[in-house]
Amino acid sequence: MSKESFVKSAAILSIAGFIVKILGAVYRIPLTNLIGTEGIGYYQPAYNIYNLLLVVSLSGFPTAIAKLVSERRALNNFEGAYQVYKISKWGLFVIGLVSSIFVLVFAHQIMDILGYPGSYYSMVALVPALFAVPLLSSYRGFFQGTQNMTPIAISQIIEQIFRVLAGLYFAYYLINYGLEEAAAGATFGASVGGVASLLVISIIFFINKKNINNEIKLSNNNKIENTWDIVKSLLYIAIPITIGASIAPLMGLVDSYLVSSRLSVIGYTDVQIADMFGELSGTAQTLINFPLVFSTAVAMSLVPSITDSFTKKHKTKLNKTSNAGVRIALIIGLPCGIGLYLLAEPIIALLFSSLGPEKHASAGELLEIMAISVIFLTLVQAFTAILQSVNKQFLPVKNLVVGLVVKVILSYILISIPSINIKGAAISTTGAYLVVALLNWYDINTKTPININLIKLLIKPILSSVVMAIAVFVSFKLLIGVFSQSISTLLSIAFAVIVYVIFLFVTGAITEEDLDLIPKGDKLKKFVRKK
Repeated sequence: MSKESFVKSAAILSIAGFIVKILGAVYRIPLTNLIGTEGIGYYQPAYNIYNLLLVVSLSGFPTAIAKLVSERRALNNFEGAYQVYKISKWGLFVIGLVSSIFVLVFAHQIMDILGYPGSYYSMVALVPALFAVPLLSSYRGFFQGTQNMTPIAISQIIEQIFRVLAGLYFAYYLINYGLEEAAAGATFGASVGGVASLLVISIIFFINKKNINNEIKLSNNNKIENTWDIVKSLLYIAIPITIGASIAPLMGLVDSYLVSSRLSVIGYTDVQIADMFGELSGTAQTLINFPLVFSTAVAMSLVPSITDSFTKKHKTKLNKTSNAGVRIALIIGLPCGIGLYLLAEPIIALLFSSLGPEKHASAGELLEIMAISVIFLTLVQAFTAILQSVNKQFLPVKNLVVGLVVKVILSYILISIPSINIKGAAISTTGAYLVVALLNWYDINTKTPININLIKLLIKPILSSVVMAIAVFVSFKLLIGVFSQSISTLLSIAFAVIVYVIFLFVTGAITEEDLDLIPKGDKLKKFVRKK
């Protein structure tokens, strides 16, 4: 694959991924305003289970399929590549069929065990998605293996658009029947999106089938392999990736279970628990996801650059690029975390106006706690990208497992304290990601040729963030006396962004090398302070 083709393919998937993440983050705002925190409390537990089951089909298998298809095509064995696709498709068909039937039959028991009986309809509404999405991943893996990323990007965008539009439509349509039904309408959006995406990529595959057949006919090195050998190869690649990818959704599932079980211990009812969990996942967690859209893009851009330097043994460039990536992560994470902390309640009120003042205050408290986790999360993403790029991909997995244990212990203790209650889940999440970030940092400095001087990297971004924090605090206090809270919040955010960007260049927090990691960053190089 030429460098130009690689860059084009990466760009296509990056743009699609960015659009998907933006749509996903924005989707929660109108949905929460429509069905409220109690409705989100019925929606989220089912979605957490769905995410965990989906990891099996959407994380390791497409990568494994792509690798095996790519290897056989490189050897001019196009029939072998197609055989990998056919075997994986049947295997994923079985996985989808079993998981969807399992959830359909045991949905009541699953939600009762988790402590959210009101999420039963939401769980059942996801059954079609559990069947469709594994099949979808077989197509995506095949196209990735043929280095054709456009069908993957189209299917991802179609899936998210249909999920958002259908989810909001059915939630709105069913709201008069009850919150449990409306939440199920929202989760059904995932099923509509999955089926629509599967239909589209199937059509694209059918259109490409003639070219695939021609490649097989023209090949002089076709070879049919033993089915079990291919299955073993798929599992060998897919299982480690799947285990690593399972940690994050597992953390969400554990969160929902511990919130339910520990709150019930101190006397909260099922409805109150759903309402409080919806507050956490529908408002605070939604806003935490916005900065991660940008930090994820930076982390993705780090991988090829660091991999190139590591492969060529360019130690100086390797360290420079790695430190630049961490600096950019801090430049994104610090102001977002501090800004969300300082304007937590006004931002909640601005975006979730239908919830009312009492909810704005309580959700604001949760956001204040979780805002700090943004800083650690952006660091975790950067550190993980660095470790993966230097063939240390199992270290971040190990550290995430440690973080999960920390979260379980903290949640178990804190949530059952009446004065803390649901805030214990927010505190445990922040604590868990702090631990993961520190462990990743330690592993980079001790088990790779890279040295990350985190203290040195923090100084200039912190200085710029402190100036920004003062600007936010003062401007909001002055504006609130003249304008409404919503307008004051928007103006304060705009003013803070301007002040922060100016001080990034004034302090020299941004260097020319950093801008190479940002799309169109070369346009800003003329503003960089010369040393």
